[in-house]
Order: sequence, then structure tokens, then C-alpha cells
Amino acid sequence: MPNKNANEPPENERHRSVTLRDIAKELGISHVTVSLALRDHPRISAATKLRVQQKADEMGYHPDPMLSALSHYRLSNQEKPVQATLAWINPLQHPGRLLKQEEFSLYWKGAEKVAQRLGFHLEEFRTADLSLPRMDTIFKTRSIRGLLIAPLAWEITPIHWDDFPWKDYAGVRFGRSAQGPLYHFVTSAQVSGSARAFERANQKGYRRIGYFGLNTPRRMFVAGYLRAQQTVPANQQVPPMCYEANDTPEQQQELLAAWLASNRPDAILTDNQLLPSMLHELGYRVPEDIGIATTSIHDTPIDAGINQNPEEIGKAAVRMLVSLINEHHFGIPEVRNQILVDGKWQDGSMLPDRHA
Repeated sequence: MPNKNANEPPENERHRSVTLRDIAKELGISHVTVSLALRDHPRISAATKLRVQQKADEMGYHPDPMLSALSHYRLSNQEKPVQATLAWINPLQHPGRLLKQEEFSLYWKGAEKVAQRLGFHLEEFRTADLSLPRMDTIFKTRSIRGLLIAPLAWEITPIHWDDFPWKDYAGVRFGRSAQGPLYHFVTSAQVSGSARAFERANQKGYRRIGYFGLNTPRRMFVAGYLRAQQTVPANQQVPPMCYEANDTPEQQQELLAAWLASNRPDAILTDNQLLPSMLHELGYRVPEDIGIATTSIHDTPIDAGINQNPEEIGKAAVRMLVSLINEHHFGIPEVRNQILVDGKWQDGSMLPDRHA
């Protein structure tokens, strides 16, 4: 029989997973302290956390994935007491307009709902009232580490973005704007949404489907439209009409009139709130002459189109933000992640079925 090393643990122990109690026994502390230290709980001192984490690595500790999943399930199915605040930064010159916009109001509703469920209070801070350096002082005094950057729509206040230590905070933004800190962001799946709207219009019997919308890199609707056009014959493809942000409603209507005369679409996809009234002014009847559908039913008076699920966008943003805080991922990320929330089609009277 070969000699066994006297210090080598028995066969059954060598294959047994290291537990929290094993680590606690080695360090002479309670297994509860070990558990809290491994979760980086603020009640545990930095020195104890370091000792525990080093010992866990040394002993080859790995959390049981099944127990972790069970713990997550239990915690996620009970509402936690409020323990901290998440800051919603509103950068608009007229900040009250933000939550009067139905889509952005639903962002807030979804974000607030999940924040409360996870034990956080969501609070709005307005750059119209507070400078960024003042916000930084407030956040640090109140131990606020998580930021949601509201959509940078319309006119924002003159902001010196560099006057804020973004590296000290975890942050998530709504939308693709190039302004502000380049945190991870959440937005609607605009490419697939507009492609889906095109497909549904085609299924309803429309053969010359046009696109009329704002020319901006922040919106990707036209990309989905152009992709969807590749699925129909060339003689049914209509060039999109994109106007500029500084075009007046009158200029937009002039562009629309010329484009309609040249291309004669039988349906239009749009993100423009004024399209129904502009078509009426030009003598077109909706839907008798032209059917219309919107890329966002919450932003326009058009009843057919894409529901971008804005409440789900707000929920996804908070889940992402809380995950970043829990994992201590603060500052501007080297690799920027994006979460795209899929929308769903909604039938409406302005785009009836032409087969009927």
C-alpha cells in the first residue's frame, strides 16, 4: 500500500465543496460575517472583507449556483424596505415637460416601480435648479451612487458636463444622444420596430409604403424602414423623406407635399405628431387616400403603429443600474452596453386592412 500524506484530507473531503462555515472556522468568525463580507456588505469593515475574500480564494470557495438562484428568487419576490436613493437627472430647460410626455412619464413609472421593489427611492434632480457640482455635493452627502440620465430631448439647459465626477457614480442613460456621460444606455428597439411596422402595413395590402420623419442620429427608425424595403419589389420601394430638426412646420409641409407628389405612397410610417394635420391641409384623407402608422403610439395622435413598451424601458434601466451598483462598476465604462426593449404592433383605424 502506498503511504498517504498524513496532512492530506480524506478522499471524501477533498471533493467536498468549500462552504461558508469552512471559511468561518479557519478565520475564527461567524459564517454570517463571512457571507456579508463576500457580498461586500457595508456593515463589515474593509479589513475583514479583505481577510475573508483572500481566505475564500485560498480555499477555492465557489458559491453554489443553485443556492444563489434560490436566494435571488426569494429576495426578488418580496419588496424590500427603502435603503437608498437613485437620482433621476432631468437636464431640460423646461423640466416639467419631461413627465408630461406620455412615453417619458411611463419611463419614470417603470423605473420607480422596480426601484421600490429593489429597496430604492427614485428622486428627480433638475439641472434647471441645481448645477452639476451642487448635485455632486448632495449625492455624496446622501450616499447616492446611482444615476439615471433622463432622455436628452428638446432643449437642455447649458451644461458643462465635465464639471461632474462621473467616475464616482454608476449610471444608466435613456437613449443614444452623444451629449453627456457615455454611460450604458437603454432604449427602444427602433430598427426592429419600424421594420415590423412596415411588414404589418404590407400584410394589410399597402404596396407603396413611405417614411416621413426627423433626420437625427438619435433615432434609428429609418434604418429599419430601409431594411424592410429590401423585402418588396423595387417598383414598390419609396425613398424616405427626412426633414431637419430646425425645419419649421411650414417647411416640413412643403417637403411633404413635394415628396407625396413625386412618390405617391399609399401608406406612411412616421414619428411626426403633425403628419395627420399636414395631410389634411394638403387635401389628403386618412385613411381613404393614405394610411398612416406611427413608430410610437405614445408620441403621436396616430392610433396604428408601434407601442415601444416605455414602462419596460424604465424597468430595464433600474435593473441595470442596481446591478452596476451591486457589482461596484462605477464610472464611464470602457465598453458601453446597450439594452434594446422590443416594441409590439398595435392595430388602429388609421391603417385599416385594405384586403377587406
